[in-house]
Amino acid sequence: MEINILISPQFQHQQFSIYTMGKVIAIANQKGGVGKTTTAINLSASLAILDYKILLIDADPQANASTGIGVNNEETEYNLYDCLINEISPFDAIVSTDTPGLDLIPAHINLVGAEIELINRFRREFVLKKIISELKEEYDFIIIDCLPSLGLVTVNALTAADSVLVPVQCEYFALEGLGKLMNTIRQVKNQLNPELDIEGILLSMYDARLRLANEVVQEARKYFEERVFKTIIHRNSRIAESPGEGMPVAMYDASCKGAINFLNLAQEVLRKNKMKVKRLKTKSKKKKKMK
Repeated sequence: MEINILISPQFQHQQFSIYTMGKVIAIANQKGGVGKTTTAINLSASLAILDYKILLIDADPQANASTGIGVNNEETEYNLYDCLINEISPFDAIVSTDTPGLDLIPAHINLVGAEIELINRFRREFVLKKIISELKEEYDFIIIDCLPSLGLVTVNALTAADSVLVPVQCEYFALEGLGKLMNTIRQVKNQLNPELDIEGILLSMYDARLRLANEVVQEARKYFEERVFKTIIHRNSRIAESPGEGMPVAMYDASCKGAINFLNLAQEVLRKNKMKVKRLKTKSKKKKKMK
């Protein structure tokens, strides 16, 4: 069925200048289970649905971002590991996805060893930056799904990025470790990437019925103020189901709350970067269950 994408009123009827070179956003948090890969997949897909050309780089050896958008990394000829270690051209590693406008450089389990193999490389923190520099003019946004760690591959991603988007779950201990991540970002900015900025802190897995979730939102907004996105990602079964079908939630069920949340996040990112938001249509590809 064909469904109109819902555009938040505050983002409609605004004129913005167009960003002329691909902005690189790293999705990072050293804590696991915060919705990092989910954010990388669905923000990338939502920006593509809004008619921008997007490259998603899967920098996590678990390759969940790759499988989550329907790419079997075992069937691809090259991947990010080949680009980092074997100096394969990134153009040879790019694969298209079923989401129009969204391309992928897949991950591979071999990325586990990349941390060690990069140690003796000249300017080892800048390897990914060099790779991405070849691609920036081809895309409006390049989004990197980082490892849930602060190792050398993640440092490469932060060195290559223009900004960092930090997902934080609305649960107990949510803000624990966030200070450590911010300190790492500060160090990378001071020593390796002076232009690195915070794209924003994204509150995810939100359940309005839970007092704790609302307290986390209040605390995050209190301490990080305007750095916290206005958009909050709610807990939604469709978000959890869609990776199993190998597609972003907006392609799986465009009318669900999760899809609308991520489309609103994409609009907020566009507005922050002074880029135009368009009203488009998409088709839900959710499979019908047999009765």
